[in-house]
Amino acid sequence: MGSIDVWSQMTTKRMSQAPWLATLQRWTDQTSEQMLPTVETTLSAMDAANIDISLLSAWHGPQGSLISNEEVSTQIDAAPDRFRGLATVDLMDPMQAVRDIRRWVDGEKFVGARVVPWLWNLPPNDRRYYPVYAACVDAGVPFCTQIGHTGPLLRSETGRPIPYLEDVFLDFPELVIVGGHVGFPWIDELISLTIKFPNFFIDTSAYAVHRLPTNFVDYMKGIGSSRVMFGTNWPMLSPARCLEKLDALNLTQKQKDAFLFGNARRVFKL
Repeated sequence: MGSIDVWSQMTTKRMSQAPWLATLQRWTDQTSEQMLPTVETTLSAMDAANIDISLLSAWHGPQGSLISNEEVSTQIDAAPDRFRGLATVDLMDPMQAVRDIRRWVDGEKFVGARVVPWLWNLPPNDRRYYPVYAACVDAGVPFCTQIGHTGPLLRSETGRPIPYLEDVFLDFPELVIVGGHVGFPWIDELISLTIKFPNFFIDTSAYAVHRLPTNFVDYMKGIGSSRVMFGTNWPMLSPARCLEKLDALNLTQKQKDAFLFGNARRVFKL
């Protein structure tokens, strides 16, 4: 069975030219033009690493739409057996955000919603997220977000797990949350929250697996084996690049299968 990439996107030109993306372009040695994947190049990258399904993210920020739900829907239609979507919302228009989740997130084509806190400079316990959480609970889908430090030159504090995500879990005990980008440097906080709250899951997007923090890898081999999912943050990193040194982690076959596809299939009901 092939892997599942739970965080990818087909970056639009308006997103690739956002000033805050410059640091990621420097780190990955890419120009804004190189960060414009197509359906064909995305499928080729997936095939090169035996990725069965990629979850494509829509993006919306204070400046407006970066990748719209409509654009992601069209991308999925080009390869419906290989792509699923994560919808976006405008936090400043809460009722429209609820309507958008009800419209787009059906649990089949769109299997969740994603909001990136650093883009809004709003931690996830801000009141403007709460209608989105309620809509995700009603739809029976995960809410996906970013945890840990911020690659772009914007504040990292919004990605700290405690107290921000802890407040959310206490207020919405039914909500399933998937935190992307590992959570460094707050790995201990991350681990403690996954022990405390059974609906908290993590993905490894934005990391080649050989660059994962040692304590995070130890977590994957222990109590985190049922909580961690594979992600890339494509086109920032390719699936092949992320997985090229997977064997060096020394995961058991059961741990490897859970990481690569088992946990994602369960959480996103794929």
